This record gives sequence, C-alpha cells and structure tokens, in this order.
Amino acid sequence: MIVVSRPLFRALLVAGLVASIFTGGCKKKPVATTPKQEAPAPAPAQPTVTLSADPTSVNKGDASTLSWTSTNSTQLTIAPEVGTVNAEGSTKVTPLDSTTYTITASGPGGSATATARVTVSTPAPPVEPPPSAPDMNELFLKEVRDAYFDFNKADIRADARDALTKTAEFLRNNPGIRVTVEGHCDERGSTEYNLALGDRRAAAVKQYMVSLGIGADRVSTVSYGKEKPFCMESNESCWQQNRRGHFVMAK
Repeated sequence: MIVVSRPLFRALLVAGLVASIFTGGCKKKPVATTPKQEAPAPAPAQPTVTLSADPTSVNKGDASTLSWTSTNSTQLTIAPEVGTVNAEGSTKVTPLDSTTYTITASGPGGSATATARVTVSTPAPPVEPPPSAPDMNELFLKEVRDAYFDFNKADIRADARDALTKTAEFLRNNPGIRVTVEGHCDERGSTEYNLALGDRRAAAVKQYMVSLGIGADRVSTVSYGKEKPFCMESNESCWQQNRRGHFVMAK
C-alpha cells in the first residue's frame, strides 16, 4: 500500500480541478436554433353570383325564368318572393308589375349580390271596329208605329195619333224613305166591305201623316181588307191586331 502524503494529495486535487475547468472551457457552446413559423391560413374567398331573367319583358299574367350561379357561398336568397335557393338553378316567376329581382350570396368570405329586372307590359285593349251604320230596315221596324182602329171604323184614335207622330218623326229624319200604308181589317164582314174599309183606314193614316208635315208623294196606300191577317184566332184580342194601318218601306 502506497501512502501519499497530505501535501501531495492536495497538490494533485488542485491540479485535477484546474484540468477539469480547462477542459470544460474548451468545449464549443451549443448554438440556439429558432423554431420554424407556420404560414398564415389563406383568407376565405369572396362569394360571386350571377342572375338573369328570360324573357326580360312579359305581358301581364305571363311568366319569366330566373337563372343563377354562384361560387364560395353557403347561403343564397332571391327577393322578392322567391326566398332561399340552391347554389345554382332556375325558377319561374309571374310578377304583377315590373320587378327587379335581387340575389344575395353569403359565405365565410363575405357577400355578393346581382340583379335582374322583369318588365311587365299591360296589353293594349283590342281595337274595336267603328260601329257600323245602323241597318235601315232594322231602324224602320224599330221606330215606325202602326195605327190601330176600332171595329168598323176608320177614325184616328188617340193612341194612333201618338204612334203616327213617332212615325212622322222618323220619316222627317230620313227624308229619302218612302212608305206604303196597308189598310187591314178583321175577319168579320164580306171581302168587298173589308176592302173598302181597309182603303178608308189607309187613306186616314196618309192624311194624318201629311198633316204632320210628311209629303204626300212619300206615302202611298193599298187595302188588303181581311185577306192578310196578322193574327189567326177568332177573338177580340186577335181582331184588334188585324184592324190597322200598317207601314212598309216602299221599294
């Protein structure tokens, strides 16, 4: 066993410590590394949207088709009236008046809008042809009144005077019209007697028309007696219809 003296031991300990310090100081210090930074996430894309109408002009009551497309959107709505729609598509609309439709597309990147206008036209009412001139035959039948007589008489009654006044007014307003007054009777009496009575009745009507200002040359007369009855029944109501001075338009 080797015994080392205390002074020598201390000297060796000090030398070892110095060597350790010297050796440690010669080592390279580790280089600090900077952590890598991740690139920021890209911003959400801005939505886009289109809207069109076909046709753009319609008559009232007709339909137009709205069509649309979009990108980068999560919700789309069309106003007025249509509401929420898919990312693309089409729908028919029937506006009552001219309308501008607006589509709004929303998404993480914001919103976008587009519009389409549908013009509504009110069809013009059909042009009615000008009224045709009234048919003179129809006017004659409407405006001209016959004169009725009592049994076996040829006197102008009060109701006959009113009827002949209206007839005279029509003839004054239509000076180109000439008339024939037919004298008629009911079935009672002989043929010869009724022909004479019908002649007196026609003449009385003509005379009264002349007194109302109608030229005599515009009124001719003829008697048919009981040969052309208007009513065929044998009663007073029917006979009264047959006792008349009847107007026809002269040819």
